[in-house]
Amino acid sequence: MPIYKTITISPTTSAYIWKVTELEKNLSKGIQLTPHCQARMDGMKSETHRRAFLSIRHLMGLAGYKDYDLYYDDFGKPHLKDGNHISITHSHNFTGIIISKTDEVGIDIEMQRDKILRIANKFTPLQEYRTLANTEAIIRKLTIVWGAKESLYKIYAQQGLSFLKHIDVMDFAFDDKRTIAQILYKGKKSHYDVEFLEFEGFTCVYALRMMGG
Repeated sequence: MPIYKTITISPTTSAYIWKVTELEKNLSKGIQLTPHCQARMDGMKSETHRRAFLSIRHLMGLAGYKDYDLYYDDFGKPHLKDGNHISITHSHNFTGIIISKTDEVGIDIEMQRDKILRIANKFTPLQEYRTLANTEAIIRKLTIVWGAKESLYKIYAQQGLSFLKHIDVMDFAFDDKRTIAQILYKGKKSHYDVEFLEFEGFTCVYALRMMGG
């Protein structure tokens, strides 16, 4: 299946989600990789990872980019050579990118799993979720919070940043489809707009750094 969802966030910012159902040989058609990325893909033992990797190049193509337009910094953060901002994510059979001409951006897709209950205390104060009606609601909410923090981490891209200590996501209702978050790290504070959507047991969260924040 080709593009699963296109989200126009603003006139300068869009997100693209792919549901990976194609064979690797079909996904590789029309895709030219840089020697660096070809070496990365050749080193992937999992066909699932290779298919995800190729599908992301198709998403970039939808946004008008080729693999050669992409490079990674020392932290592993992706950048576009034209100066526009990009973030990339994949989880199981879904992949996603977000691209912006104006804002620093991050995106994360996560499968909703009860495993998150076991690790929740590592990234958020659990007592905040006791008002939720049932375990399913708690899993959904924790997955959104994790995705938000992952998205902010991708934007900030600094060693030592802690999900629990430095990133704070404001409380929200599921129907809001959005919230705000902040990073307080080494005495510096930055603010972010966060939006989320859920589909087929997955959660996609994306964040934009607020201007001047």
